[in-house]
Amino acid sequence: MIKSKKSKGRKEKITDNLVRDFFMQFSDDIIIEQETSENPSIDKLLQTASKKGLGHGYPDFIIQYKKDKNFLIVIEDKADKLYHESSDHKQYDKYAVDGALLYASYLSKSFDVLAIAVSGTSADDLKVSHFLHLKDEAKAFPYFGDCLLSPEAYYVGVNSSEEKKRQDYDKLLDYTRVLNTKLHSMKIDEAERCILASCILLALRLPHFKYYYTTEDNQTILADHMINDVMDWFKKENVGRNKIDIIESKYSVIRGMFAQKSKENKLQSLIKDMADNIDAFEKTNRYFDVLGQLYVAFLRYANTSNDLGVVLTPTHITEFFAEVAGVNKTSVVFDNCTGTCGFLIAAMSKMIEDAKGDIFIEKSIKKNQLIGIEKGDKMYCLAASNMAIHGDGKTNILPESGLDPKVIKSIKAGIEDPDTGIVYKPSVGLLNPPYKADKKNDEEELEFVKWNLEALVEGGVCVAIVPMQCAIAGEKKARIYKLKKELLEKHTLEAVFSMPDELFYNSDKSVVTCVMVFTAHKKHPVNKETFFGYFKYDGFEKRKNLGRIDARGRWSKIKEEWLYLFRNRKEVAGKSVMKRVTAKDEWCAEAYMETDYSTLSQKDFVNTIKQYIAYKFLSNEETV
Repeated sequence: MIKSKKSKGRKEKITDNLVRDFFMQFSDDIIIEQETSENPSIDKLLQTASKKGLGHGYPDFIIQYKKDKNFLIVIEDKADKLYHESSDHKQYDKYAVDGALLYASYLSKSFDVLAIAVSGTSADDLKVSHFLHLKDEAKAFPYFGDCLLSPEAYYVGVNSSEEKKRQDYDKLLDYTRVLNTKLHSMKIDEAERCILASCILLALRLPHFKYYYTTEDNQTILADHMINDVMDWFKKENVGRNKIDIIESKYSVIRGMFAQKSKENKLQSLIKDMADNIDAFEKTNRYFDVLGQLYVAFLRYANTSNDLGVVLTPTHITEFFAEVAGVNKTSVVFDNCTGTCGFLIAAMSKMIEDAKGDIFIEKSIKKNQLIGIEKGDKMYCLAASNMAIHGDGKTNILPESGLDPKVIKSIKAGIEDPDTGIVYKPSVGLLNPPYKADKKNDEEELEFVKWNLEALVEGGVCVAIVPMQCAIAGEKKARIYKLKKELLEKHTLEAVFSMPDELFYNSDKSVVTCVMVFTAHKKHPVNKETFFGYFKYDGFEKRKNLGRIDARGRWSKIKEEWLYLFRNRKEVAGKSVMKRVTAKDEWCAEAYMETDYSTLSQKDFVNTIKQYIAYKFLSNEETV
């Protein structure tokens, strides 16, 4: 029996019954309370939530999830549809939408809240409105459609929303700072922090360890047990002796971190902290490069990333790449300088989504269709662990050079599934090459693009982000010019996007970049027009302690506009242009794009001059 505190008329009770009967179908998964709540946290938040400003107030229904205490549904209903929604949403006691929004505003101080307004007295003709008010956000926004859905549909819909992802991501960024401070206080070396984090995150995927770590009081024994459990898992997955030796050698440093006797089990505390903050995040953001975010944060705070030539691509750009390349469930994706596997994880996410729940296709994706190369032992350990964390136990990440012709040849030949005999050959290349530190001796970034393309099937798509210098270099830059020429002789340059100047701000890098899109093994036609996009504004803003984030939720619409312009080869003044180019030419929109001068101001001119001078300075070039 559901208790009720209000005295309602006959018609209002009919509406109540319709709502209650609908949600009672799902009572195994939810707790339904009517006009009251026995949850102390909810009750406290509603102490002053009366619609008439007279103290306690309760919505018609409060629904809690048994599996997640952080998400609530509140429902207000009215018998008469005329009282469904007011124009200003401030007539709380009179209209269903207004009342639901009021209660959501109080409860959102501690919960994510879905506010539902229902009006009508017939199950076949109910009027329904939904508004999502995320925790600590200023206001709610319309979400879902105009009919009631199952609690599971609401749960999945909210947790997969762009707004929820953005909020979760911001919280994750904030936590990386907190975690880094904690590891610093534990005197764990900056360069080893991500190795420790990767081992903990992988161990938390093992059911036995998830229980065991809460019972072991000795941190030295716990560290040893954690490493052994993880390595046993890799061995059972038949990853290969060479790969296992590399991973085990890197994880062995963890034992030294916790070898000292201590009354406090710092490792146990750390594991619990990460389980509460990161493991919980990954439950609703399954295919997200959390380890990559930690890597960026740790090196950024340590200020040592410039020594590594490593620039990790922001998550929203790795996802953008997957869409540019048209990644789907049949794609075989290859990255020959994979870093922490950010591109492969973004591709995995799109592929799993396209599989639409088919577990056999999902298994094939993780087993056969994601291929990476990472030469450095430490980065290889992170890459292999990261793929394992995301369910790719076999891990086709090779500890080799991404420029080795023999390795590329073997990858081009494909991976044969021993169970089916099907051979999987790379059809999509996604990469962010290591950026040169030594201009004379380091490999050119376009070398990695060249060998990535070599591994792809004819007609495959390669998307690479490289320094702008690679695109604008002419004949005077002999090495780059030669590579540009070779690329056009074998492949088609479909597009080049000029990217935001501070795209790698979170990695503590100031390099100006562009994205190149090629079709593999089809010579660039003489009369071919290439698409050039001026994609300098992605909506991200710098925030203290968080770095560069999508603070106003603008990226989603901007991304759709970029994809629309590229896919349809649209020319828009100030944004995009089509142009025939050769290896001698500059491959960037700035060189050919028409400017809409009506939108320019004196401030724009000054800012452009400043950016130009800064670019020349950072590139060690003379200004003229």
